[in-house]
Amino acid sequence: MKTFFRKLSKRKTAFAGLIFLVLTLIVAILAPLLVPMDPSTQNIAGRLMPPGWVSDEGIKHLLGTDQLGRDVLSRVIYGSRISIMVAVGAVFIGGAIGLIVGLVSGYAGGWVDSVLMRLVDMQLAFPFLLLALTMVTILGPSIMNVVLVLSVTSWISYAKVVRSSVLSVKYLEFIEASKAAGTKQFFILFRQILPNIISPFIVVASFQVATLIIAESSLSFLGLGVPTSEPTWGAMLADGREYMTDAWWIAIYPGVMLMLVAMSANLFGDGLRDVLDPR
Repeated sequence: MKTFFRKLSKRKTAFAGLIFLVLTLIVAILAPLLVPMDPSTQNIAGRLMPPGWVSDEGIKHLLGTDQLGRDVLSRVIYGSRISIMVAVGAVFIGGAIGLIVGLVSGYAGGWVDSVLMRLVDMQLAFPFLLLALTMVTILGPSIMNVVLVLSVTSWISYAKVVRSSVLSVKYLEFIEASKAAGTKQFFILFRQILPNIISPFIVVASFQVATLIIAESSLSFLGLGVPTSEPTWGAMLADGREYMTDAWWIAIYPGVMLMLVAMSANLFGDGLRDVLDPR
Protein backbone atom coordinates (compact mmCIF):
# COMPACT_ATOMS: atom_id res chain seq x y z
CA MET A 1 0.00 0.00 0.00
CA LYS A 2 2.88 2.37 0.71
CA THR A 3 4.32 1.70 -2.74
CA PHE A 4 0.90 2.18 -4.32
CA PHE A 5 0.25 5.56 -2.67
CA ARG A 6 3.81 6.71 -3.35
CA LYS A 7 3.38 6.01 -7.06
CA LEU A 8 -0.10 7.52 -7.08
CA SER A 9 1.06 10.69 -5.30
CA LYS A 10 3.49 11.32 -8.17
CA ARG A 11 0.51 11.64 -10.50
CA LYS A 12 -0.93 14.92 -9.27
CA THR A 13 -4.22 14.83 -11.20
CA ALA A 14 -4.99 11.25 -10.13
CA PHE A 15 -4.19 11.99 -6.49
CA ALA A 16 -6.31 15.15 -6.60
CA GLY A 17 -9.18 13.10 -8.04
CA LEU A 18 -8.85 10.57 -5.22
CA ILE A 19 -8.85 13.33 -2.58
CA PHE A 20 -11.98 14.92 -4.04
CA LEU A 21 -13.77 11.55 -4.17
CA VAL A 22 -12.86 10.81 -0.56
CA LEU A 23 -14.09 14.24 0.56
CA THR A 24 -17.34 13.75 -1.35
CA LEU A 25 -17.80 10.36 0.30
CA ILE A 26 -17.19 11.85 3.77
CA VAL A 27 -19.69 14.64 3.11
CA ALA A 28 -22.26 12.10 1.89
CA ILE A 29 -21.83 9.95 5.01
CA LEU A 30 -22.05 12.96 7.35
CA ALA A 31 -24.89 14.61 5.41
CA PRO A 32 -27.40 14.64 8.33
CA LEU A 33 -24.84 16.56 10.42
CA LEU A 34 -23.79 19.01 7.71
CA VAL A 35 -27.03 20.17 6.10
CA PRO A 36 -28.60 23.36 7.45
CA MET A 37 -32.13 21.95 7.11
CA ASP A 38 -34.14 19.02 5.79
CA PRO A 39 -33.78 18.89 1.97
CA SER A 40 -37.51 18.22 1.53
CA THR A 41 -38.76 21.10 3.70
CA GLN A 42 -40.67 23.61 1.56
CA ASN A 43 -41.03 27.35 2.11
CA ILE A 44 -43.10 28.88 -0.66
CA ALA A 45 -42.58 32.37 0.77
CA GLY A 46 -38.83 31.92 0.32
CA ARG A 47 -38.80 30.36 -3.14
CA LEU A 48 -36.16 31.24 -5.74
CA MET A 49 -34.03 33.18 -3.27
CA PRO A 50 -30.39 33.80 -4.33
CA PRO A 51 -27.30 32.32 -2.64
CA GLY A 52 -26.62 33.83 0.78
CA TRP A 53 -30.27 34.64 1.53
CA VAL A 54 -31.23 34.51 5.24
CA SER A 55 -34.77 33.43 6.10
CA ASP A 56 -36.96 34.93 8.80
CA GLU A 57 -36.01 32.00 11.04
CA GLY A 58 -32.36 33.02 10.78
CA ILE A 59 -31.34 30.13 8.52
CA LYS A 60 -28.74 31.13 5.94
CA HIS A 61 -29.15 29.48 2.55
CA LEU A 62 -25.60 29.52 1.20
CA LEU A 63 -26.64 28.23 -2.24
CA GLY A 64 -30.11 29.77 -2.33
CA THR A 65 -33.50 28.06 -2.59
CA ASP A 66 -35.34 26.32 -5.41
CA GLN A 67 -38.80 26.79 -6.89
CA LEU A 68 -40.43 25.30 -3.77
CA GLY A 69 -38.26 27.13 -1.27
CA ARG A 70 -36.11 24.09 -0.47
CA ASP A 71 -32.49 24.64 0.49
CA VAL A 72 -30.24 23.95 -2.52
CA LEU A 73 -27.14 23.19 -0.41
CA SER A 74 -29.00 20.52 1.57
CA ARG A 75 -30.33 18.95 -1.61
CA VAL A 76 -26.89 18.95 -3.27
CA ILE A 77 -25.34 17.24 -0.23
CA TYR A 78 -28.09 14.64 0.01
CA GLY A 79 -27.93 14.15 -3.75
CA SER A 80 -24.33 12.99 -3.37
CA ARG A 81 -25.55 10.15 -1.14
CA ILE A 82 -27.91 8.87 -3.83
CA SER A 83 -25.34 9.13 -6.62
CA ILE A 84 -22.58 7.39 -4.65
CA MET A 85 -24.92 4.72 -3.30
CA VAL A 86 -26.25 3.86 -6.76
CA ALA A 87 -22.84 3.95 -8.46
CA VAL A 88 -21.03 1.86 -5.84
CA GLY A 89 -23.89 -0.65 -5.60
CA ALA A 90 -24.01 -1.07 -9.39
CA VAL A 91 -20.21 -1.43 -9.58
CA PHE A 92 -20.23 -4.21 -6.95
CA ILE A 93 -23.12 -6.16 -8.47
CA GLY A 94 -22.26 -5.58 -12.14
CA GLY A 95 -18.57 -6.11 -11.42
CA ALA A 96 -19.24 -9.44 -9.69
CA ILE A 97 -21.36 -10.67 -12.60
CA GLY A 98 -18.85 -9.52 -15.21
CA LEU A 99 -15.91 -10.96 -13.26
CA ILE A 100 -17.45 -14.43 -13.01
CA VAL A 101 -18.61 -14.45 -16.63
CA GLY A 102 -15.22 -13.27 -17.87
CA LEU A 103 -13.30 -15.80 -15.78
CA VAL A 104 -15.47 -18.74 -16.85
CA SER A 105 -15.58 -17.67 -20.49
CA GLY A 106 -11.85 -17.10 -20.85
CA TYR A 107 -10.77 -20.18 -18.92
CA ALA A 108 -13.30 -22.72 -20.23
CA GLY A 109 -13.12 -21.71 -23.90
CA GLY A 110 -14.96 -23.76 -26.50
CA TRP A 111 -18.74 -23.67 -26.63
CA VAL A 112 -18.98 -22.09 -23.17
CA ASP A 113 -16.93 -19.12 -24.36
CA SER A 114 -18.96 -18.87 -27.56
CA VAL A 115 -22.32 -18.86 -25.75
CA LEU A 116 -21.29 -16.29 -23.14
CA MET A 117 -19.69 -13.97 -25.68
CA ARG A 118 -22.78 -14.14 -27.90
CA LEU A 119 -24.81 -12.98 -24.89
CA VAL A 120 -22.37 -10.09 -24.52
CA ASP A 121 -22.71 -9.25 -28.23
CA MET A 122 -26.50 -9.33 -27.97
CA GLN A 123 -26.48 -6.84 -25.11
CA LEU A 124 -23.95 -4.63 -26.90
CA ALA A 125 -26.43 -4.39 -29.79
CA PHE A 126 -28.75 -2.36 -27.53
CA PRO A 127 -27.78 1.24 -26.64
CA PHE A 128 -26.85 1.44 -22.96
CA LEU A 129 -29.18 4.31 -21.99
CA LEU A 130 -32.09 3.01 -24.09
CA LEU A 131 -31.88 -0.41 -22.45
CA ALA A 132 -31.69 1.20 -19.00
CA LEU A 133 -34.70 3.41 -19.75
CA THR A 134 -36.73 0.41 -20.91
CA MET A 135 -35.92 -1.63 -17.80
CA VAL A 136 -36.60 1.22 -15.37
CA THR A 137 -39.92 1.92 -17.09
CA ILE A 138 -40.92 -1.72 -16.62
CA LEU A 139 -39.67 -2.11 -13.04
CA GLY A 140 -40.66 1.35 -11.79
CA PRO A 141 -38.62 4.08 -10.09
CA SER A 142 -36.76 3.12 -6.92
CA ILE A 143 -33.16 3.17 -5.72
CA MET A 144 -32.90 -0.63 -5.73
CA ASN A 145 -34.35 -0.89 -9.24
CA VAL A 146 -31.91 1.72 -10.55
CA VAL A 147 -28.98 -0.18 -9.01
CA LEU A 148 -30.27 -3.43 -10.53
CA VAL A 149 -30.79 -1.88 -13.97
CA LEU A 150 -27.35 -0.25 -14.07
CA SER A 151 -25.75 -3.51 -12.88
CA VAL A 152 -27.43 -5.55 -15.61
CA THR A 153 -26.49 -3.03 -18.29
CA SER A 154 -22.86 -2.55 -17.22
CA TRP A 155 -21.52 -6.06 -16.52
CA ILE A 156 -20.40 -6.58 -20.12
CA SER A 157 -17.57 -4.05 -19.74
CA TYR A 158 -16.03 -6.14 -16.97
CA ALA A 159 -16.68 -9.44 -18.73
CA LYS A 160 -14.83 -8.49 -21.92
CA VAL A 161 -11.80 -7.06 -20.09
CA VAL A 162 -11.55 -10.01 -17.68
CA ARG A 163 -11.92 -12.55 -20.50
CA SER A 164 -9.11 -11.01 -22.54
CA SER A 165 -6.89 -10.88 -19.44
CA VAL A 166 -7.60 -14.55 -18.65
CA LEU A 167 -6.70 -15.56 -22.20
CA SER A 168 -3.31 -13.88 -21.80
CA VAL A 169 -2.60 -15.66 -18.49
CA LYS A 170 -4.03 -19.17 -18.72
CA TYR A 171 -1.33 -20.48 -21.09
CA LEU A 172 1.61 -19.30 -18.96
CA GLU A 173 4.02 -21.85 -17.52
CA PHE A 174 2.87 -21.72 -13.90
CA ILE A 175 -0.74 -22.46 -14.95
CA GLU A 176 0.39 -25.38 -17.10
CA ALA A 177 2.48 -26.66 -14.19
CA SER A 178 -0.52 -26.50 -11.86
CA LYS A 179 -2.65 -28.46 -14.32
CA ALA A 180 0.11 -31.07 -14.71
CA ALA A 181 0.32 -31.40 -10.92
CA GLY A 182 -3.40 -32.16 -10.74
CA THR A 183 -4.45 -28.91 -9.07
CA LYS A 184 -8.23 -28.43 -8.94
CA GLN A 185 -9.71 -26.13 -11.57
CA PHE A 186 -11.41 -23.97 -8.95
CA PHE A 187 -8.10 -23.34 -7.19
CA ILE A 188 -6.36 -22.47 -10.47
CA LEU A 189 -9.14 -20.09 -11.50
CA PHE A 190 -9.60 -18.15 -8.26
CA ARG A 191 -6.21 -18.49 -6.52
CA GLN A 192 -3.79 -18.30 -9.45
CA ILE A 193 -5.48 -16.62 -12.40
CA LEU A 194 -7.70 -14.11 -10.57
CA PRO A 195 -4.88 -12.34 -8.65
CA ASN A 196 -3.00 -11.86 -11.92
CA ILE A 197 -5.90 -10.24 -13.79
CA ILE A 198 -7.42 -8.16 -10.98
CA SER A 199 -5.56 -4.94 -11.91
CA PRO A 200 -7.42 -4.23 -15.20
CA PHE A 201 -10.67 -5.16 -13.46
CA ILE A 202 -10.08 -2.52 -10.77
CA VAL A 203 -9.26 0.10 -13.40
CA VAL A 204 -12.48 -0.63 -15.31
CA ALA A 205 -14.45 -0.42 -12.05
CA SER A 206 -12.98 3.02 -11.28
CA PHE A 207 -14.00 4.32 -14.71
CA GLN A 208 -17.45 2.77 -14.35
CA VAL A 209 -18.11 4.83 -11.22
CA ALA A 210 -18.15 8.02 -13.32
CA THR A 211 -20.22 6.39 -16.06
CA LEU A 212 -22.83 5.08 -13.64
CA ILE A 213 -23.13 8.37 -11.73
CA ILE A 214 -23.89 10.12 -15.02
CA ALA A 215 -26.29 7.32 -16.02
CA GLU A 216 -28.18 7.62 -12.72
CA SER A 217 -28.40 11.39 -13.14
CA SER A 218 -29.65 10.94 -16.70
CA LEU A 219 -32.44 8.63 -15.55
CA SER A 220 -33.38 11.01 -12.72
CA PHE A 221 -33.31 13.95 -15.16
CA LEU A 222 -35.89 12.12 -17.29
CA GLY A 223 -37.98 11.28 -14.22
CA LEU A 224 -37.36 7.53 -14.54
CA GLY A 225 -34.72 6.96 -11.88
CA VAL A 226 -34.91 7.48 -8.15
CA PRO A 227 -38.37 8.57 -6.86
CA THR A 228 -38.94 12.32 -7.01
CA SER A 229 -39.23 12.48 -3.23
CA GLU A 230 -35.48 11.81 -3.02
CA PRO A 231 -33.11 14.72 -3.86
CA THR A 232 -30.82 13.76 -6.75
CA TRP A 233 -28.51 15.81 -8.95
CA GLY A 234 -30.33 14.72 -12.11
CA ALA A 235 -33.73 15.75 -10.75
CA MET A 236 -32.32 19.11 -9.62
CA LEU A 237 -30.98 19.71 -13.13
CA ALA A 238 -34.42 18.91 -14.54
CA ASP A 239 -36.09 21.32 -12.10
CA GLY A 240 -33.59 24.09 -12.73
CA ARG A 241 -33.68 24.11 -16.54
CA GLU A 242 -36.91 26.15 -16.46
CA TYR A 243 -35.34 28.80 -14.21
CA MET A 244 -31.92 29.28 -15.80
CA THR A 245 -32.49 32.97 -16.47
CA ASP A 246 -34.08 33.81 -13.10
CA ALA A 247 -32.60 31.25 -10.67
CA TRP A 248 -29.49 29.77 -12.26
CA TRP A 249 -28.25 28.36 -8.93
CA ILE A 250 -30.88 25.58 -8.93
CA ALA A 251 -29.19 23.78 -11.83
CA ILE A 252 -25.63 25.14 -11.77
CA TYR A 253 -24.54 23.76 -8.38
CA PRO A 254 -25.71 20.14 -8.87
CA GLY A 255 -24.35 20.29 -12.43
CA VAL A 256 -20.94 21.44 -11.20
CA MET A 257 -20.86 18.69 -8.55
CA LEU A 258 -21.82 16.08 -11.12
CA MET A 259 -19.05 17.28 -13.43
CA LEU A 260 -16.41 17.38 -10.67
CA VAL A 261 -17.23 13.92 -9.30
CA ALA A 262 -17.26 12.33 -12.76
CA MET A 263 -14.02 14.09 -13.72
CA SER A 264 -12.35 13.07 -10.45
CA ALA A 265 -13.33 9.43 -10.95
CA ASN A 266 -11.93 9.48 -14.49
CA LEU A 267 -8.68 11.14 -13.39
CA PHE A 268 -8.26 8.65 -10.58
CA GLY A 269 -8.97 5.75 -12.93
CA ASP A 270 -6.43 7.05 -15.42
CA GLY A 271 -3.76 7.27 -12.71
CA LEU A 272 -4.76 3.89 -11.34
CA ARG A 273 -4.19 2.35 -14.76
CA ASP A 274 -0.64 3.72 -14.82
CA VAL A 275 0.15 2.70 -11.23
CA LEU A 276 -1.13 -0.88 -11.64
CA ASP A 277 0.57 -1.40 -15.00
CA PRO A 278 3.32 -3.99 -14.31
CA ARG A 279 5.44 -2.51 -17.12
